[in-house]
Parts: sequence; C-alpha cells; structure tokens
Amino acid sequence: MLKPEGWSAGRNLVYRLYREEGLRLRTKRPRRRKMAVHREARRQPQRPNEAWSLDFIHDELCNGKKFRALTVVDIFTLEGLAIEVGHRLRGEHVVGVLNRLVRRRGAPKYLFADNGAEFTGQLVDLWAYHHGTRIDFSRPGKPTDNAFIESFNGSLRDECLNIHWFETLAEAQRLIEAWRIIIMRAVLTWLLATKRQQNIFCRQSLRRRRRVKRPLKTNAGYRPPIPSASGHP
Repeated sequence: MLKPEGWSAGRNLVYRLYREEGLRLRTKRPRRRKMAVHREARRQPQRPNEAWSLDFIHDELCNGKKFRALTVVDIFTLEGLAIEVGHRLRGEHVVGVLNRLVRRRGAPKYLFADNGAEFTGQLVDLWAYHHGTRIDFSRPGKPTDNAFIESFNGSLRDECLNIHWFETLAEAQRLIEAWRIIIMRAVLTWLLATKRQQNIFCRQSLRRRRRVKRPLKTNAGYRPPIPSASGHP
C-alpha cells in the first residue's frame, strides 16, 4: 500500500509504527445474517396449468429397501398430476415425467422446486429452456416457499404411505397411483362444486340488481307561487 505512493520504509518499521499507534485493521469481513436483497414474491398462478410444483418424498419397503417418489402438483387446481416411484430417481427421470405431462397438458410457465441436485442439474435446465419455462427455486431451509407440494406430500404420507405395507416397488407404484387418482377426482369434484356455487351467486346477484327499481320523481320540493295583492299570480 505504501510503495505505490512513494514511501521506501521497510516492513519492520511500518509494523512498529502500526503497533505504537494502536491501529486495528480488519482482515475478515463479518458474515451477513440477512440477505442484502429482499426476495421477490412468487408469482401466483391465475389459471390451470400455469405453475407446477415438484418435490421428492422418501419411504421404504417391508424388507428395509428405501425408495423415492417424485410428486408433481398443479398449484392453481391443487391436482396431483403425477407420482413417479423408483429406487434412484435422478434428473433424467424428472425430465421423463415432465415430458409425459407436457404431451397431455402442455408445458407450464413456471416450475417451483427446491435446490436438490435432481432439479438444479443440466437436464432439467435444458428442458425448461426448450419449453420456455422458468424455474423458481426455494430458499435453503425454507420449506414454506413450496407450501403446496409440502401439504400434498403430507397427505400422501398420512393417507397412503403410513397405512400400506409395501412388499415390492411395483405394489408401491400401483397403490400410490390409485391414491392419486382418488385424490384427483375429489379435487375435481370440489372445483366443480365451487364453480357451480360461484355461478349461482353471480346469477342471484344479477337478479337482485334487476329487481331494484329506480325511485319515482315526486313533488316534495315543489312550492306553489305566492298570490299577489291584485289576486292574480
């Protein structure tokens, strides 16, 4: 620092003066405990098939062999679109499931996922680039950023995984897929009932507006002219 400015003092002299003056120079920066940039709010989908959420859930067979299940949920309709079961699910399996869904429903605009290696890999990134999909990753240690898929996985564990005792991987796939179909039908029934109630409410509101009549004009504010002294108005 001193040589570029023209000082020819040695290292020992500089260090002695530094100690005598009691100078303290921080060599390490303090760690930030908060983010310097505020995280933007995630986009809320306005229609079906606009945003999907992905995550993994773990379980094991009766012989102790573990397996994983990839779950995909439509955030707007809360439908369980797919559940893929396997011992080792990687990025290529995630792309395969997404391709099957795209052939049936089309590609979404957004994908919500955590920072797992299966989702941050090159294969999923290329798939998103090819389909024009934006991937929004959750913050580390913040499962609430992907609350919809966490709620779906909780229901899957409570209503299916904790109830059944799987002997083989094929049996696990069959029972989990049967549970997904039942849940999807229940969700669709609920959506149809909600939409029917909204239509009924809109019709009732329109009928009430039509029944309201406009107020009639009255002569409440009319005053007759004051007669003059000659008897004529």
